Order: sequence, then structure tokens, then C-alpha cells
Amino acid sequence: MASAEQVIELPPARRPAGSDANQRDLQYAQLGVFLCAHCHILLALWDGKPGDHLGGTGQVVRFHHDDVMPGYEDRLAARQQMLIDDESDLVYQIVCSRDRDDGTPADGLKPMSAGWYTKDAEIPRSQTLPVQHRQIFARSDAFSADAMQHAEVISTRCYPLLDDEARSLPQSDRLAVIDRLFCQADVLAMLFQKKTLLATRVLHIAAFLMGLCFLIYADLFAARGWLITFLVLFAFSSALQTLGRRAEWHRKYLDYRALAEGLRVQFYWAAAGVTHFPHDNFLQMQDPELGWIRNVMRVAGFDSDSRPRQDTSGIDYVRRAWIGDSESGQLGYFARGTRLRRQQQRLTQGLGKLSLIVSVVLVAVFIFAAAHITEAWNDPMLALMGALLLAYANREGYAYALAESELIKQFRFMTRLYNNSRHRLSDACDPGEQRQILWALGKSALDEHGEWLMLHRNRSVDDAELWRMGG
Repeated sequence: MASAEQVIELPPARRPAGSDANQRDLQYAQLGVFLCAHCHILLALWDGKPGDHLGGTGQVVRFHHDDVMPGYEDRLAARQQMLIDDESDLVYQIVCSRDRDDGTPADGLKPMSAGWYTKDAEIPRSQTLPVQHRQIFARSDAFSADAMQHAEVISTRCYPLLDDEARSLPQSDRLAVIDRLFCQADVLAMLFQKKTLLATRVLHIAAFLMGLCFLIYADLFAARGWLITFLVLFAFSSALQTLGRRAEWHRKYLDYRALAEGLRVQFYWAAAGVTHFPHDNFLQMQDPELGWIRNVMRVAGFDSDSRPRQDTSGIDYVRRAWIGDSESGQLGYFARGTRLRRQQQRLTQGLGKLSLIVSVVLVAVFIFAAAHITEAWNDPMLALMGALLLAYANREGYAYALAESELIKQFRFMTRLYNNSRHRLSDACDPGEQRQILWALGKSALDEHGEWLMLHRNRSVDDAELWRMGG
């Protein structure tokens, strides 16, 4: 211990109801659960035999795979995760013998052999890192590389959660670890959001111009130049779309935003002393590739989760800084976001009404005044009607790509959620009840962020969509 860079001492383990385990075994069990919850790779010096000793290596490995440790963890609670494929099952085993009778390793294992051990049903043991885990570590590497590349921008544009009031709280140094990663994820998300939004706007404008070129060619001037322009615009759009896909602008924007929001919940839970690991349930029901986000959160929460805050000073701070009111905190953010997205929706609806009215008027003119319309007016009127419908279709496609309608519902829900939490916290006097309210709020926020992420993942513009919008 004297040679260690850091020593983490866990608090006394709580005895589950009905358990007759001694305190020493409970401490070993708690240590195993904590390690499994916060490590990327569990190093197991193990003979490979499943053990029934509480807190023993066999039980810890089983918990890492199946989230079950009889005598310590509630079996019913564990079953929410035990059937999900995720990144938290990665074990590197070094096979060891035991200095006792029948101390040889399990059948099929040789002393001092080593390899990867996961809960994969077909290939549980392998000498090479499994592909799904290799991809998760690659995503973590990409995040670290982006954070280093944009370190100067992050330092100048970040909006840290750790303000002056938070620095005055006990154990603020533990909050600083979460805040540093939050600043990186938040700024990187904004950078890639700008690139994604710019590319989306350019692609929709290009699609509108493509359709306009075709309308002009078909109804006004049948010159080859308009078709060539059409193809040039499509080639430009395809090149931009390929660039964005290879640079992963869309994927990084969504992933980094989800990470930042997960770290936000983690920060305020730690400040208030909420004793739950947010990464245990965050994005568990989504794509396994998102496991790298939980890996980052495991590192961020290592110190704060080891000894949660017991004083109540952080609860009042979290209520002001996290929840806020109609003009501040997350409550103010979602209230403003709802108004902004309603304005965008009204713009889309207004354009739709305008194109419909103009189209109906032009069709009525063609029906009732066809004899008085000369050839010089016929084609321009058709082109105008087509251009308006094309503009509305592209605006509708842009609104779909940004999920405007869905976000209005989500922002309204989050506004009600934070508003209800604010009132419930004001009425609650017991710190335990207040922490339960904050846990419920954070859990709901994490679930909503997961839904937001999955909503946007499949809404990027591809070549087929370009042809559809342009044609």
C-alpha cells in the first residue's frame, strides 16, 4: 500500500436482509462488486472453478459476467442486466493452481496459461481480444484523440459544471474528475454538432437546387446545362456526405452528447451523495457499441463512488444548479428549447400551408381560366407550383432529420419532469427522500438521453435520400 499511487478504502458493507455472512466476507464481496462496476478489464488470477464462497474470485468473475452474487446482491435487481450483451463482461484470466489438496485448475485449463474470458455463448475463451470489445476500446481512443486535438478549444469554450459554489463543497476534488471529462465531451459534441448541422443544411439546399434544375429543364428551358448542374450538385452532395461519414461527424456528435449528458447526471449525483452507479443502466438497452460511453463514466466515477458524500450541503446546491428554475438549470434549458422548437415547427407548417394555398390557387386557375392562359404563362406557373412543393418537401425532410416534432414532445416531458422534481424536493425534508427524488430524476434523464440518441442515429442523409429529395 505504501508503494501505491492511490489507495481507495470502501466504507463498511451493509448486510442484506436475511444474510448470515460475516463482515469480512461482505467486505470482499463489496470490493468485488465495486471493481466489476468500475473496471474495463477484470484481471482474474483464478483456477477457473466456480466457488460458493462469498466474495471469492469465482463469485466475482460470475458477478462480472452475470451481475449475480448470491448473499450480497439482490437477485431480482440483478436480472435487469443479466441477459444483456454489453462491454462489462471482459475478463483476462491467468490460470493459477492452489496450494492445497485438489488445487489443480478446472478441466481444460493449464496452470499459467492466459487469455480472454467473456460470456459469449459460442466462443467464451480466446487468445485475441474479442471484436466487439476491440471496437469499444477504439471508440474510447477516438474520444481521447479528439480531446487532445481540440484541447485548446475545450479550455476556452467549455462551460464547467464545477462552479465556485461546487468547489466549496467537501470532496470537490472528486467532482473535478467528472467535470474535466464533461467539459471535453460537451465541447466536442458542440464542435461535431456544428459540422453535422452544416452538412445537413448544405445537403438539403443542394437537394432543393437539384430539384429546381430538373423543374427548369422540364418546364422552362430544356438545355443540357441544367442536367449537368443537377449531376454536379449530386456529386458534390455525395462527396460531402462521404466526408462526413468517414470523419464520423454524426456518430461523434451523438455519442459525445450522450456522454456529456450522462456525466452531467453523474456529477450531480456525486455532489448530492446519491449512491448509485449511473453507468450501470445508461444505454444498456441500446447498441452494444455504446459501451465505450459507460467505460468513460466508470473512470469518471471511480473516486466519488468509493466513498459517497454523507453531508447534505450538496443537495441544496444540486437543486439550484442542476434543476434550477424557469430561467436557469436544466429546467430553464428545456423550457427555452421547447419554445425554440415550436417556432421551427411553425415555420415548417407555414411553408406547407403557403405551398398548398398557392398550388390550389394555380390549379383553380388552370381549371376555370385555362382558355385565357397563354403558353408563356403556363409553364412558369407549373414551375412555380413545383418549386414551392419542392421547398416544402425539403423543409419537411430537414425537420425530419432533426426530429423537430419528436423533440418538442421530449422537451415538454423533460420540462415537466424537472418542474415536478423541483416541487417534490421543496416538500421533502428528509435527506434520504431527497436523494431518492434526485436518483429518480437522474434515472429518467438518462433514459430520455438514451431515447434521444437512438432517435437521431438513423436520421442522417444518404445517397438514396438525396435522390428522393432531389427528384
